[in-house]
Amino acid sequence: MDSRAGGRRCPEAALLILEPARMGPLRPSPGPGRQRLLLPPLLLTLLLLLAASPGHATRVVYKVLEEQPPNTLIGSLAADYGFPDMGHLYKLEVGAPYLRVDGKTGDIFTTETSIDREGLRECQNQLPGEPCILEFEVSITDLVQNGSPRLLEGQIEVQDINDNTPNFASPVITLPIPENTNIGSLFPIPVASDRDAGPNGVASYELQAGPEAQELFGLQVAEDQEGKQPQLIVMGNLDRERWDSYDLTIKVQDGGSPPRASSALLRVTVLDTNDNAPKFERPSYEAELSENSPIGHSVIQVKANDSDQGANAEIDYTFHQAPEVVRRLLRLDRNTGLITVQGPVDREDVSTLRFSVLAKDRGTNPKSARAQVVVTVKDMNDNAPTIEIRGIGLVTHQDGMANISEDVAEETAVALVQVSDRDEGENAAVTCVVAGDVPFQLRQASETGSDSKKKYFLQTTTPLDYEKVKDYTIEIVAVDSGNPPLSSTNSLKVQVVDVNDNAPVFTQSVTEVAFPENNKPGEVVTEVTASDADSGSNAELVYSLEPEPAAKGLFTISPETGEIRVKTSLDREQRDSYELKVVAADRGSPSLQGTATVLVNVLDCNDNDPKFMLSGYNFSVMENMPALSPVGMVTVIDGDKGENARVQLTVEQDNGDFVIQNGTGTILSSLSFDREQQSTYTFQLKAVDGGVPPRSAYVGVTINVLDENDNAPFITAPSNTSHRLLTPQTRLGETVSQVTAEDIDSGVNAELTYSIAGGNPYGLFQIGSHSGAITLEKEIERRHHGLHRLVVKVSDRGKPPRYGTALVHLYVNETLANRTLLETLLGHSLDTPLDIDIAGDPEYERSKQRGNILFGVVAGVVAVALLIALAVLVRYCRQREAKSGYQAGKKETKDLYAPKPSSKASKGNKSKGKKSKSPKPVKPVEDEDEAGLQKSLKFNLMSDAPGDSPRIHLPLNYPPGSPDLGRHYRSNSPLPSIQLQPQSPSASKKHQVVQDLPPANTFVGTGDTTSTGSEQYSDYSYRTNPPKYPSKQTPSWRLFTSTPGGRCSFTTSQPQMSRSILGTSSVITQTIRCFG
Repeated sequence: MDSRAGGRRCPEAALLILEPARMGPLRPSPGPGRQRLLLPPLLLTLLLLLAASPGHATRVVYKVLEEQPPNTLIGSLAADYGFPDMGHLYKLEVGAPYLRVDGKTGDIFTTETSIDREGLRECQNQLPGEPCILEFEVSITDLVQNGSPRLLEGQIEVQDINDNTPNFASPVITLPIPENTNIGSLFPIPVASDRDAGPNGVASYELQAGPEAQELFGLQVAEDQEGKQPQLIVMGNLDRERWDSYDLTIKVQDGGSPPRASSALLRVTVLDTNDNAPKFERPSYEAELSENSPIGHSVIQVKANDSDQGANAEIDYTFHQAPEVVRRLLRLDRNTGLITVQGPVDREDVSTLRFSVLAKDRGTNPKSARAQVVVTVKDMNDNAPTIEIRGIGLVTHQDGMANISEDVAEETAVALVQVSDRDEGENAAVTCVVAGDVPFQLRQASETGSDSKKKYFLQTTTPLDYEKVKDYTIEIVAVDSGNPPLSSTNSLKVQVVDVNDNAPVFTQSVTEVAFPENNKPGEVVTEVTASDADSGSNAELVYSLEPEPAAKGLFTISPETGEIRVKTSLDREQRDSYELKVVAADRGSPSLQGTATVLVNVLDCNDNDPKFMLSGYNFSVMENMPALSPVGMVTVIDGDKGENARVQLTVEQDNGDFVIQNGTGTILSSLSFDREQQSTYTFQLKAVDGGVPPRSAYVGVTINVLDENDNAPFITAPSNTSHRLLTPQTRLGETVSQVTAEDIDSGVNAELTYSIAGGNPYGLFQIGSHSGAITLEKEIERRHHGLHRLVVKVSDRGKPPRYGTALVHLYVNETLANRTLLETLLGHSLDTPLDIDIAGDPEYERSKQRGNILFGVVAGVVAVALLIALAVLVRYCRQREAKSGYQAGKKETKDLYAPKPSSKASKGNKSKGKKSKSPKPVKPVEDEDEAGLQKSLKFNLMSDAPGDSPRIHLPLNYPPGSPDLGRHYRSNSPLPSIQLQPQSPSASKKHQVVQDLPPANTFVGTGDTTSTGSEQYSDYSYRTNPPKYPSKQTPSWRLFTSTPGGRCSFTTSQPQMSRSILGTSSVITQTIRCFG
């Protein structure tokens, strides 16, 4: 069935499965030597509909029986699977050497290498029930579109046939069984193997036993996962003394159709007290002894067996009541029982010897047995047969010779032969034969004769032929049956008389003659010769000619000599051979004749010029073909034959550009064509035959080189370094530049299209796709001022297309006053990659960005300043309202600062003394506020070890109403850590920090920028580092903290406290300075 009948085509993802149960018989497919596996149409239609559904893999599965003959069609990818059968190339990629694929139709065939399921490597180690799969792959290439090939993967399930016979591992299977084995015991038998699988594997076992073992053994076949296991059942009692082994036959058969079977010999050996007497194998022995037998000649051997073992089974042999003549002529071996000759035996003295032999074992209580022996003396053959030959009927003999005509019938008697022998018995039984390879034999003439006297007819066995053999010498040999036999011979000569029974015979039944054309009339062509095996007039011959109609009147023959001549001139180009029938007749009565055939082959002469099939040749080739590529083929013929028609082709006016292959006529190019350099080549071909003298012919050849898209468009204008001024007043639609390009190809390969590939981010310009004219499409704005670099791509329409790139520089400005700037911009443009746009004034955008950044910075600074001012103002208000401020003379609950005593205390006192000399100013309200602030901060001085600087810890929670600078800065900075470094001398008394604070006491803090957002409180650590101050320096305390907005310092000086927020670094009574 053709899957394309309905106009449908199976997609790539189709699966085609041919079921073996529905597989048709093997039928010859169209074409010789091919067979095809045909499917029922309904099944194939269903499979193709299933194959058309999406989602299947591109895989084909066929099923085929193994051992199919070569060229058996397994399946057709085009007809069965719906692939195209025209314009595509099918190639077998995987599957050789078992498969081959027709390149046009995709038909898959078997090859000379037969698919043997048992021999496939892929199926060697398969489990039972697994299918045997032969993988194959076929590539399908579209020759029309020259596309990429598709790969079709497929499988062939090789189905088993019953081509292997089950066999046992050995032809003889030995199974030992003890003699005391219980009835019903089972003994496993080695299983048989079959290379076939499934139903063709081992199916059954059968046990065949003789009468002695039929009731002792049986067969049982057990089945398990590994197959059938034959077992031998013991059904009777075994007795080794009775029977020590049994030979059975086990047969195995497979389940094939027809089934195959084999068998093996199953030998059961019975394994083994002295309770048995010796027993001869036979109760009596008879033997024959030829007279005159030599001393030591073996007559007979008696043998007894004992079922016991050891010494009980060892036997001695002796004569028992034997006559004296027996003991004189014969000798008995005590151990082996062999009887031999020890004296001369003569049949005329004694013809029979009778005696007994006793066999006794060597046991403690020996037991014995006797056997009777009769030896008959046999006569010796000492007389040879005699032969007598005489005539019979019309055939007479004279001097031992008989004459007979060659035309006598078969089985004609030519003599009577009588044979006799004076011996007796077999020595007198004579056999008579004809020696040699002659057409005569002996046939018994009488049924009443005895063995010692017989008569025979000597008669012919085949027709006689005088022409082959004219006489025979017949030798008759008679041999008696003695040992050794005696023989005698006699002979008869038979003369054959000739008759005319042979037709003339030519020396050659077919004679071929080579005769040149353009001959002269009357020339001798050849001479034929015949002979006749007869003699006399029966051998005289006459020749005649019976030519075919086309040769009638062209040839003659001599009746006596058989010489054949030609009567006219022959032309090979008109007819190259003639067939003549020659008849030779003898002069016998009746006359006989013979015939022969003469074939006259007209030899060629070089009388024809070579001839080209066309008067001129025109070929078209693509340019850029590699050297030695074929560009065309010419055909030349020659009416002559052989060397005269062997034509050699050469290129005339040969400049090395072209060569031609003799034999194929293929013209090859020695160069790679370039149409742009030369589009046409013209030359001549010369054809010269091999005749003597040679003949020649000429023909003109023109090679037209077709264009290939091998040249990219060439930009002629503008140059990449040129530019053009474009004023802002340029009108829309006005042509601002022109791009021109050339392509030296032709046709569509030279048709150019223009496009802007880059440098036009604002869409200001547009280019004509065919004209290359660049026009202004949008109004020019301020941001467009500056240099514009347009990347113009010029492409041709070849396949694949080629393109060139041009840089068009348009300078948008009022004038070209600043040429140095323009040249700088042009140099920058040439150094800038093409994927970066250069369009307009870049400072315009950057100035806008800088303005935005400056505005953002100013706005941020103002916002931070406002927030700080607001915080200070709030704290100031709370401080004035707080009731926990400092009062003069009031003792503090805790020391704000207690420095560690040191050797430098005297210096502090000295400083204090200096301060006491000045008048003590009145404390204003601000001093109380400042004391309250310091009290509210509650600095705790901690010293971990001697020599360490004291550390002050600030609590996280503050009393209400206190100016909380730490909380303020902590809210703007994640967990700041502040170090306060006192720069003033330390005091040794409590409250001195508050009461005797120098006028300008500054805490200097350093922010920890590595703080993290932990849930724990901030650790503010302060280290005292009292430097040496000049005597007139006023110490102060400065606090530094880091915030997300920058770094701020808080400075306090005595005796007056006032607050202000400044953006610059100014020292007042209380100052907060922030650095952005």
